[in-house]
Amino acid sequence: MTQISIPSDALITVAGTVGVGKSTLTAALAQRLDFRTSLEKVDHNPYLEKFYHDFERWSFHLQIYFLAERFKEQKAIFEAGGGFVQDRSIYEDTGIFAKMHADQGTMSAVDYETYSSLFEAMVMTPYFPHPDVLIYLEGSLPSILGRITERGREMEIQTEVTYWEKMHGRYADWIGSFDACPVLRLNIDEYDVNDPSSLDDIISRIGVAIQESRRAKASLNV
Repeated sequence: MTQISIPSDALITVAGTVGVGKSTLTAALAQRLDFRTSLEKVDHNPYLEKFYHDFERWSFHLQIYFLAERFKEQKAIFEAGGGFVQDRSIYEDTGIFAKMHADQGTMSAVDYETYSSLFEAMVMTPYFPHPDVLIYLEGSLPSILGRITERGREMEIQTEVTYWEKMHGRYADWIGSFDACPVLRLNIDEYDVNDPSSLDDIISRIGVAIQESRRAKASLNV
């Protein structure tokens, strides 16, 4: 496949459930494209470990923390003029995690309404910089559970499998209706980030998606 160049000001976002390989692909793409990375900050999150031990008590705190951090990061990317590969999207916070906890009763209806209102005020506006393309990583549940075990985060390993099953299903439903930006779907069992030809193919597909999206936007502004 002939590789289409990717604009130097592009914002590429990598999305998908826990353990699917977002950080690995983010780093590989950034290195090849000479882009900067916007990585999900896990190690210094003051709520994450508490959340895994008590969903009901800490779900609202965790989602507010993530929303604030991702919005600040999105603003920094915009001010820097783009040229980033981003690990996880801000849309997953409301479309997957907050909604899941509201549906299963581990986030109160009042807290979910407050969270959703804040999300819409911050994100669902014409001047919020949406990604040029969202790369959605998908795979079978056994493949993803294997990756979670392999990376060895104790708080994830100790989490009941039913939690990951529910999340896997919710991601599949969410991406089916996602329309904030173009989507490129990749199956984790069908590419290898350590194989240059495999990465070349992904980059070519990213280039096509961005080119088509920007052409469509330009036609609307004529």
